[in-house]
Amino acid sequence: MKIRTATPADLDAITAIYAQAVREGTASFELVPPGQDEMARRMAAIAAHGGPYLVAELDGVLAGYAYASAFRPRAAYRHTVEDSIYVAPGFQGRGLGRALLTALIEASERRDYRQMVAVIGDSGNEGSIALHRACGFAHMGTLVATGLKFGRWIDTVLMQRPLGAGAADLPGM
Repeated sequence: MKIRTATPADLDAITAIYAQAVREGTASFELVPPGQDEMARRMAAIAAHGGPYLVAELDGVLAGYAYASAFRPRAAYRHTVEDSIYVAPGFQGRGLGRALLTALIEASERRDYRQMVAVIGDSGNEGSIALHRACGFAHMGTLVATGLKFGRWIDTVLMQRPLGAGAADLPGM
C-alpha cells in the first residue's frame, strides 16, 4: 500500500469513490453525487485551508482517500479540522481506512492543528466508529435523526481527538 498526497490527476477516481458512497451509503448526507468540477473545487478549498488531502494506492489502483478540512468557517476554529475517509468497495477491510486515518492525523499534527473532529453519518456505522476509536478518538455525542436519506432518519455521531499538544498550550508557543 502506498499513501501519498492527492493531485488533480486523482480526481476521476476520487469522484467515482465518493459518488458510490453518496448513492449507496450513509457516511455522506449528500443525496446527489457531485461532479468532478465540484470535487476539484473542494480539493482546492482544502489546499487553501492548508489541510492534508491523501490517497491510498493498492496494487496500482487508487483505493481510497482522506482529507482534513476546516471544521467550521469561523476564525476561532482555525486549529480544528474535520476528517473524511472513503475507501472504494472491494478494498474495504484491508486496513486502508486505518492507514489513511493514521497518516491524516500525522499530517495534521505537522501542520500544527490541535483537534480533529469526526462527524460520522449513521450511528450504525460501526466500522467507522471503531476505526476512529482505535485511532484515539473519543465519543463526544450523538445527534439523533439529523439526516433523512433512503427514506429513514439517520443519526450523526461526533468523535474527537487531540492532535499534538492538543489544548496543553497555544499554537506557535
